Amino acid sequence: MSQQQFQNKVTEVNWSKVEAYLKQEIPVLSDESIQVKAFSAGYSNLTYFIKIGDWQAVLRRPPFGAIPPKAHDMKREYVILQKLNRVFSLAPKPFLYCEDSRIMERHFYVMEKKEGVVIDDSVPDEFQTRENTGLLVSNAVVDTLAQLHAVDYEAADLQNFGYPDGYLSRQVHGWIKRFHNSKTDDIPSVEKLEKWLIDNIPSSPAPSIVHNDFKLNNMMFSASNPGEVVGVFDWELSTIGDPLTDLASAIAYWAEPGEEDSGLTSVTANPGFLSRKEMLERYAKKSGRDVSNIDYYLTFAFYKIAVILQQLYYRWKIGEAPDERFGKLDTGIKNLLKQAAKAQRKELLR
Repeated sequence: MSQQQFQNKVTEVNWSKVEAYLKQEIPVLSDESIQVKAFSAGYSNLTYFIKIGDWQAVLRRPPFGAIPPKAHDMKREYVILQKLNRVFSLAPKPFLYCEDSRIMERHFYVMEKKEGVVIDDSVPDEFQTRENTGLLVSNAVVDTLAQLHAVDYEAADLQNFGYPDGYLSRQVHGWIKRFHNSKTDDIPSVEKLEKWLIDNIPSSPAPSIVHNDFKLNNMMFSASNPGEVVGVFDWELSTIGDPLTDLASAIAYWAEPGEEDSGLTSVTANPGFLSRKEMLERYAKKSGRDVSNIDYYLTFAFYKIAVILQQLYYRWKIGEAPDERFGKLDTGIKNLLKQAAKAQRKELLR
């Protein structure tokens, strides 16, 4: 779904009903009419900026159309944020949850709107003249991840939101199954790589909260300071599990100069940002965790990202996703699998 198509979908929600509900549940709201802007498009949960007078918030709901059973669980995400925000304030504070189909055909929740800038494939205008932006951002990303992994999830009453025993094994087998369920082209090297992943699963360290999609563009930075993180978003996949899967995923998304097209873009390939190896070293120092098995985790991380793209490519191939950008993902998938093989050979962090 293109951004324009997604913007058009905004009108499918009866925002007058949402407005009346919010004014009933939050009495301090003014009499002014609701204003709505779509933040994001795609196949993940949908995000809207809503404004009533001076009051601002963000609304999250599942995507339009058919969705798999138990997928896009807004209540779970809402409860996690309720508990997590108390001990990790970078997670947005949720205001309310609604599953009344008379208000909206899908359940949703409303949370605080963080103020700052999101960094994706270019340096924002706010930071163009700032010295050491790349270094400051790099350090802040690593430090925030270490901070998240240091949260006492039992003290936060989050112990029931995951099954840490056997977590890594379930992840590996699960993503291999996803790949085969969305297979299109024959890639001879994949089966050998998958066998290695299954045969070499390491013992996991002590479990922690795992974001499961921790990357630069899921974070927000202060507009006046690129070294200050003000928000971490998209908690729909978060659980209790192996923190090194989070670390490896963040490092895999952290593009470096000269890499082949992976279908992903990131400003981190520009000069001034830490290398993957430097990111790893800083995390090890900040967290105190043993990262000696990181090559395994990186191999799996690149494989997992390749599978994510493969699922999109498969949907394009069978005509379910007409976005022509997805038709070019086969090149990125193959290059990500090459990166996985390099990590397997311990060549990536030299």
